[in-house]
Amino acid sequence: MMKMIFAIVRPEKVYEVNKALVDADYGASTKWGVAGRGKQHGIQVGEIVYDEMTKNMLMIACEDEEKNEIIDIIMDAARTGENGNSGDGRVFVVPIEEGYTISSQSKDN
Repeated sequence: MMKMIFAIVRPEKVYEVNKALVDADYGASTKWGVAGRGKQHGIQVGEIVYDEMTKNMLMIACEDEEKNEIIDIIMDAARTGENGNSGDGRVFVVPIEEGYTISSQSKDN
């Protein structure tokens, strides 16, 4: 069964994550801008509270046996600083029940 990896990362780390994936021959992904908040519930700067932070989400379909390597690549490339920082992002993995290629009208394996 295939997996879908959703990686939510800081916008300034997207290039590094994509480059690391391409360098490891995992170049296929979909990216879009998202906004939200995690455990930190946003940040406060003076009197202003920013409760939604801008992030990018990468969506990567992969075979089961590729999942752990892809997650490791994302985690290493998306982390800020030596020990990481709050807001570095999240990775979620869900099963793909079926997939189809539109151009050939074929079901993916």
